[in-house]
Amino acid sequence: MMAAEPTRRTAEIEEVTNRYFVHPVASRLVPLFARAHLTPNAVSLCGMLFGISAGVAYYRYRELEWTLTGFLLMLAWHVMDGADGQLARLTRSQSHFGKVLDGISDTVTFAAVYTGLAMALSVRHGAGIYILVVLAGACHAVQSASYELERQEYDALGWGRNAPAGRLPGATGGSVIDRMLPRLDRLFYGGLSFPAAGLALKARQAMTDALQHHPGEAPRIRQCYRETFAPLLRQWSVLSANYRTLGIFLACLLEAPQYYFAFEIIGFSGILVWLLYRQSARQRSFLCALQGLAREQPR
Repeated sequence: MMAAEPTRRTAEIEEVTNRYFVHPVASRLVPLFARAHLTPNAVSLCGMLFGISAGVAYYRYRELEWTLTGFLLMLAWHVMDGADGQLARLTRSQSHFGKVLDGISDTVTFAAVYTGLAMALSVRHGAGIYILVVLAGACHAVQSASYELERQEYDALGWGRNAPAGRLPGATGGSVIDRMLPRLDRLFYGGLSFPAAGLALKARQAMTDALQHHPGEAPRIRQCYRETFAPLLRQWSVLSANYRTLGIFLACLLEAPQYYFAFEIIGFSGILVWLLYRQSARQRSFLCALQGLAREQPR
């Protein structure tokens, strides 16, 4: 009998503020949502409204009370973003649409916040500030998608849960939404993660070959994968939404959100390059371990 899927994300790779704040708070709300018969998609939409409201608040970032309001609204979005997935797993109501809606909610939240800050900054710095914000948003999308790809690959290959990122099967229905879901899934969880895609594909192929040739060693192979990649994946979490939320708040407290956008372009992009370098090194170590396993098997 298969073990029930955990309601929280994989603990050993979870970002520290999620583990000790966001998800514990969400866990307290999820039973209330379940008793109220709220659907996970309704929780996602509620979180999106918090995110849009944060963008409105941050438009007045030069006033402390509005900066604090924007930060609290983004924290509320994070909690709802954690609660929708927990509720879906608790009620066994996961869906392709829900997965894509979660990605849309993340995108809309940051788009609203970035737009609010860009509009406020343009008053002081001119319309050119929009170029900085749009470029930062593009970098954000690629960085976040790369992190999400690595996290989903870890769940799929390390624990055998879910499908690898960007591999949502085509829906059987004939509606426009049914046909669009796989494309949106590949955009949010596949296409934008192109910097990490090649490495992920190589690891996926190696794992597939190893599991096919040594099915009796599957637990050992997956454990080897987890031991190799979990420590680095915890470092990947610096590219998560949590640190961006904190960065935006601190930059607004200093009345200089333009420096946050500059760091997103230069700093976070540099971190992504460094993480990809480390990922490649870990992958070489993992492939050597798989080769050692093959040599141990009787011929």
